[in-house]
Amino acid sequence: MILLVVVFSYLLGSIPFGLLLTRAAGLGDIRSIGSGNIGATNVLRTGKKALAAATLLLDGLKGALAVLLGQHFAQAPILAGLAVILGHLFPIWLNFKGGKGVATGLGVFLGGCFPVGLLACAAWLMAALALRFSSAAALTAFAIAPFAALALGHLAFALLALLIAMLVTWKHSANIARLRTGTEPRIGQKT
Repeated sequence: MILLVVVFSYLLGSIPFGLLLTRAAGLGDIRSIGSGNIGATNVLRTGKKALAAATLLLDGLKGALAVLLGQHFAQAPILAGLAVILGHLFPIWLNFKGGKGVATGLGVFLGGCFPVGLLACAAWLMAALALRFSSAAALTAFAIAPFAALALGHLAFALLALLIAMLVTWKHSANIARLRTGTEPRIGQKT
């Protein structure tokens, strides 16, 4: 059962909601505009706030759903959480070139350890409002999550949060370089 849940979680994570929603809205391939990413921040660059919100919600839900199913069916929420993130980052349907894992990772946090998810979401929101950079907000939220899980006594979840934080940071390496040079676009800015 564990293998089935892990495979299902990976395939669930591989669903590119940003790409599917923008194509359905007649906007073409989201990977050809802005950052080329399939996530909500790049969908927002199309000017379609509702599509960006739907992408954020659906990407988050797939993270939460995978962890909850992993817990319920296989007592393996950590493996399901890792699998759904890997599916989002490296989707089989897109030649293993996916998103950056922010919304899906936050969904994993909310589904796996709700207080950690709330703290990470609050950190993202505060950093986004203060800095106006989605990437900096994501890096802040994911840096805080492992420590929050550890402080709450969830050692296994802290390890998962650390792995996800490392993956999200790695996927943001180009953003980090742009933040350093002052060329990173702000939230809502079209590129």
